[in-house]
Amino acid sequence: MIYTLLYPLSAHEGLGFLNVLRYVPFRVVAATVTAMFLTFGLYPWFIRRLRARQIGQVVRHDGPATHLGKAGTPTMGGALVLLALGLSTVAWAEPTNAMVWTVMGVTAAYGLVGWLDDAAKIRRRSSGGLSARVKLALQIPVAAALCAWLFLGESGLPADWLAIRTRLAMPFVSFQKHPVELPAELYVVFATLVIVATSNAVNLTDGLDGLAIGPVMINAGTYLLLAYLGGLTVFGRSVATYLDIPPLPSAGELAIYCGALLGAGMGFLWYNAYPAQVFMGDVGSLALGGGLGAIAVCTKNELVSVILGGIFVLEAVSVLVQVVSYRLTGRRVFLMAPIHHHFEKKGWAEPKVIVRFWIVAVLLALVTLGQLKLR
Repeated sequence: MIYTLLYPLSAHEGLGFLNVLRYVPFRVVAATVTAMFLTFGLYPWFIRRLRARQIGQVVRHDGPATHLGKAGTPTMGGALVLLALGLSTVAWAEPTNAMVWTVMGVTAAYGLVGWLDDAAKIRRRSSGGLSARVKLALQIPVAAALCAWLFLGESGLPADWLAIRTRLAMPFVSFQKHPVELPAELYVVFATLVIVATSNAVNLTDGLDGLAIGPVMINAGTYLLLAYLGGLTVFGRSVATYLDIPPLPSAGELAIYCGALLGAGMGFLWYNAYPAQVFMGDVGSLALGGGLGAIAVCTKNELVSVILGGIFVLEAVSVLVQVVSYRLTGRRVFLMAPIHHHFEKKGWAEPKVIVRFWIVAVLLALVTLGQLKLR
């Protein structure tokens, strides 16, 4: 909105300084700062409103004993993250960019699913919420519809996306020299799986104070670089060609979304850091996970996201292994799943689990960026 209103004025005498709005890095910084100040400024009021409405966390009684004291802590704090993220992105991104609206659409729709899940938990005073089947029944159609448009549609999609949309980027493999093409219909299924799986994996990670938002911000920062570099041209030469990554200038605007997510995440972490004053809730974790999955699809980093989001993958796989093992053998592989609870049960203090998971997330981000030149 700000970009649309003010950038055209740069042509007028005395307003040439507004030309800075044409540069993505400036708008990334502006979106980050905007989202950060929105969350920093509004969270004290928001937390008071959550307390007044008795919107508090319901704790599993079979979980670590240290979690029992968290019962009643305000939850659904992710709603303010989404508000700051949305307002900042709309304010600073190019409003006609299809990729931005695709990611925003997934984020908003999954936020609604998370809100329904949180509302069910609070209403029933149970940690159950919506069943897994119901959540998937709501998540899959949203992702499938958007992916069908991205990979089968024509109208409204940028030319650079249409040229390479069915080409799969492989980690450690040259995107230009060794292209891998998938049938469009198969890519719709694959991309839908990426979005839904990422959303639920982030949701499973959100079990300790600040545990999920840390890797979410690290992922967002990495995608910010990948999205920006994918559309950057320096001295007439494409940086994407030099780095051998998918050349998608239209996806460069997603860097604004990523910057806004970084800013909103930092504001939230200030109040969510151990001991948390507010929890994200499913309204935040499902939405932010869906947004990250959509970014991976729109920047052609679906398989790279397995490395970058390794913490989320580990959490999801630990739950899957635990469920399959118990059903087949009656035995549990972990003391408790997701795996962060396993380490708590082994005696790790909560802050130690959180910080060590953050460290691993940073290492995975470095591997993700390093593999760009290992092809």
